[in-house]
Amino acid sequence: MTAEIVAAAQELLNRTEEGTQLTDTWSDLDLATAYAIQDEALRLRQERGETLIGVKLGLTSRAKQQRMGVEEPLLAWLTDAMVLPAGAPTPRLIHPRAEPELVFVLGERLAGPGVTAATALAAVSQVYGGIEIIDSRYRDYRFTLPDVVADNGSSALFGLGSVGRPPSSLDLSLEAALLEVDGQIVDTATGAAVQGHPAEALALAANSLAARGLALEPGWLVLTGGMTDAVELRPGSRVAAHFSNLGSVTISG
Repeated sequence: MTAEIVAAAQELLNRTEEGTQLTDTWSDLDLATAYAIQDEALRLRQERGETLIGVKLGLTSRAKQQRMGVEEPLLAWLTDAMVLPAGAPTPRLIHPRAEPELVFVLGERLAGPGVTAATALAAVSQVYGGIEIIDSRYRDYRFTLPDVVADNGSSALFGLGSVGRPPSSLDLSLEAALLEVDGQIVDTATGAAVQGHPAEALALAANSLAARGLALEPGWLVLTGGMTDAVELRPGSRVAAHFSNLGSVTISG
């Protein structure tokens, strides 16, 4: 662990306002180093009392990759401090955005390599609807892939719905979400927007972690990636995601 990695993790973790991307001054930052920064930030979170509860995928939609100027999905860590309790207002963030997600709860360990969508789905005990609140530490959400990986995938908070279903009872590629902002429907998508099927995203997570000597553990949550574009979460606004079979989730700015 180099001093540069530790310093970058500390600096990103402690940012309370948007700043420059790491690659503005660290031009040769690569993905392996970016994940090392992400892991160091997790260690710092755990040191201050947070508990690792799972992972999230980001940029799983090809359209979103093109829009953000990156070329592949990413993984990031989830801790218990990122859970937004139902009905709780969103605390002050830098420039939060909200997006609907399908969320898996693992019933058993899932370790790559070679995990397929079918074997991944067999490890899932429950599926929930959720809303992730992202909050990039970079100015105007400008970043390269190593930048956003180092920033733990622009992670901030997430809320889960109250309706959980076994995956066998759902057609997840057709599970739809309506995204509502202050009473107006602004976007809609199905699970097919997430790598063609959200189980493909889960398999990707397991196989990507295997390359780092890690696995998805029983009881972990996996946020599979935004189904629609993320919308700005303004102070006093209300964002809701309404799912076909997984109820609704509402958060307040």
